[in-house]
Amino acid sequence: MKVLWVRAGSPRAARWLVIAAASGGAVAAASVAIAIVGLFGATHAAPVYLLAVVAVGMRWGTVPAVGTSVAAFLAYDFFFVQPLYTFTINNPDEWLNLLLLLAVALVIGRLVASQAMHAAQVAERAREAQALYGISRALAETHTVEEAAPIVLHRLAADTAMDRIWFAVGPAPIDEQTIADTNPGVPLPVPAWQVVLQRPPGEAEVRWIRSHVATTAVRRRTDRAVVYRVRVEASGEALGSVWALRSRDERQPDRAETRILSAAADQLGQAVVRDRVEFEKTNAEIARRSDAVKTSLLDSASHDLRTPLATIRAAAGSMLDDSIAWTDADRREAFEAIDSEAERMGRLVRNLLDLSRIEGGALKPELEPCDLDDIVGPVVKRARGTTAKHIDMDLPDTLPPVLADQVFLGQVAANLLENAIRHGGEDIRVRAVPLQDWVELTVEDNGRGVPDAALPRLFDKYFQAGPPSEKRRGMGIGMTVVGGLTRAMGGEVQASRSSIGGLRVTVRLRPAPMPDPTDGDAALSENAADAQPGTTVRSR
Repeated sequence: MKVLWVRAGSPRAARWLVIAAASGGAVAAASVAIAIVGLFGATHAAPVYLLAVVAVGMRWGTVPAVGTSVAAFLAYDFFFVQPLYTFTINNPDEWLNLLLLLAVALVIGRLVASQAMHAAQVAERAREAQALYGISRALAETHTVEEAAPIVLHRLAADTAMDRIWFAVGPAPIDEQTIADTNPGVPLPVPAWQVVLQRPPGEAEVRWIRSHVATTAVRRRTDRAVVYRVRVEASGEALGSVWALRSRDERQPDRAETRILSAAADQLGQAVVRDRVEFEKTNAEIARRSDAVKTSLLDSASHDLRTPLATIRAAAGSMLDDSIAWTDADRREAFEAIDSEAERMGRLVRNLLDLSRIEGGALKPELEPCDLDDIVGPVVKRARGTTAKHIDMDLPDTLPPVLADQVFLGQVAANLLENAIRHGGEDIRVRAVPLQDWVELTVEDNGRGVPDAALPRLFDKYFQAGPPSEKRRGMGIGMTVVGGLTRAMGGEVQASRSSIGGLRVTVRLRPAPMPDPTDGDAALSENAADAQPGTTVRSR
């Protein structure tokens, strides 16, 4: 990669003045050394000039080394070849010595300069490889470009000796949004001009070009700093920019720094494209799963609705058939079947509505002291009428009231019993015990239960814990509603393995605060004091 600078006021002339001064100084030092050596009788000390050529060639390259060789040739002729202090040569042997000196100096200067240039290139390549390895590793070890960009920019600032670097994403500079900055919290500069890296396709030369910025934004002083910009592109699409800040008094980016900035911009661009592809894949997968869930939900809902509707229609149709002689017991049984299936449909609709309210955060329970026996008892009674399974209930009379919403608590109990009836064993137990800070309601059965790995997910939406080979019916929202309603009432819910072999679901609710008896006695005393003579005060 060749790097060209296209800008006004280039310091190239100052650089050549420094080189000329260094070359002249080296030749002068060699001349003084030859003069000193001549005081000790040495007559052929011209090779000392080769040291000056080597020194200049190693530091400044081929052209300064050649210039130093010519200067050494002229200096030796002027100071040490008879006649002295002229460029005239009378002795042909001296001509041969001078020409050999010039030829050897040129060859040595060229070789030394080439070797020095090769060593510098090797050092540059090693520096670039190390920097790019660090950048690639940061991008590989992170999931998104937002996570990788701060690491990449700090590494980039250290490797390119920039005062500040930031990365912004957007189709144009005016639309870019900064996602990482090595100096966050400090306002970004808005300069009147910037230096942009032009990167033509292929192996063409890249150029740093100074350009003015057309913007109406308020200019911010950059403290005599130069703003550099490297475009971030992928497949011809503008994705953003890597911006860098460096003091105007310092040198311009060299070839190695330019290559590092360019390669970093390319890798960041690929990371942006990678994130975009992953985002699109994720959205596509979400849409696919949503469609699958909707299909499954519609299939399960249609099945769950068709079953009670078919039962209701069959019972109602039979009752309308005049050819059938109905006894009072038969009619009652048909009415009970219709009522039971209607209740089942109502519970399904309530579950759907409750699920939508749970997801929307619209649950607002009306908490009040509730007696578990008054709410759970009727639910158990209705459940016994719909199944041949044995349901045992144990709700002690000493249970304190719980702080709950009556409708929510009834729905929780109904869903737990329906789940145990549909998927549990033949024996179902409903228990309640008081604890120190809770009242614990449990529903368990003696079925085959749920795998331990599925217990934490039992309250997830649409989750069914049955084996894949078994085709289970149901929408998978009953237990989700149980968890949502319980938590809305300030309680806790937990699934575990039952002591009788199946599934055990535990619902914990807060006991209702009990009134202080002393408060009632005090109120009764006040009422008695305020009562008229002859009036009887009764307490409830």
